[in-house]
Amino acid sequence: MGTPDAAARRARLREVLLSQGVVLLADAARLFEVHPMTIRRDFEHLENSGLARRVRGGIVNTGGEGFAQRRNRQAAAKRRIGRKLLELVGPGGAVGLDSSTTVHALAEVLPAGQGISVVTTGLEAFDTLRGRGGVRCYLTGGEHEEENSSLVGPLAVNALRTFHLDVCFLSALGVHPATGTSESTLEQAGVKEVMASVSARVVLAVDSSKLGSRSRVRALPLERADVLVTELDPADGRLEEYRDRVGELR
Repeated sequence: MGTPDAAARRARLREVLLSQGVVLLADAARLFEVHPMTIRRDFEHLENSGLARRVRGGIVNTGGEGFAQRRNRQAAAKRRIGRKLLELVGPGGAVGLDSSTTVHALAEVLPAGQGISVVTTGLEAFDTLRGRGGVRCYLTGGEHEEENSSLVGPLAVNALRTFHLDVCFLSALGVHPATGTSESTLEQAGVKEVMASVSARVVLAVDSSKLGSRSRVRALPLERADVLVTELDPADGRLEEYRDRVGELR
């Protein structure tokens, strides 16, 4: 098809990404007849614009999706993760939940009548839990980050610092064995860092599609996570790189 200039090539990549949800590096290099390093720079541009997240061999779409759309992505894996997370919640505890669709799977299955206190930055998690008997739910203040249906910024950070949490449940846009978790915004990384700092135990919950990937903002090193929960069996070979970096795999 010839070699288009960078702007035209990136516009075409964006169209493919939005329509197909994923673009592979090798396929894009062949399509545009350019060196893979050129495509990597294009991928970086799309990632920095908030439209993409890097995975092994390519990028996946993150931009323009609302909470409901992201919740349906890897839905079966997230439901399995939610059931695993429930095993880590004790009665009467103080629990932190981030705003992710993965951790929202835990909010959906938290039982009533357990005397649990929940602190969350997630509007969807709060909406799911408010009014559930035996669950006392706190929503931090803060600036509305529409991309994640979340509250962020100084008000959210200050609210989190007023709590002592027994455990917090965090997800991430990417999890890499060398660099840890990463997020799409500095603000999102900031509230997760503070939630982890006020928690006696940190549980990182991600579906396996995020393993080995990273986004543009570094967040938590893997050593901060006491437990890594995925939909995989803990003995799965895809978890080998993480086995010595976190306290426990589930």
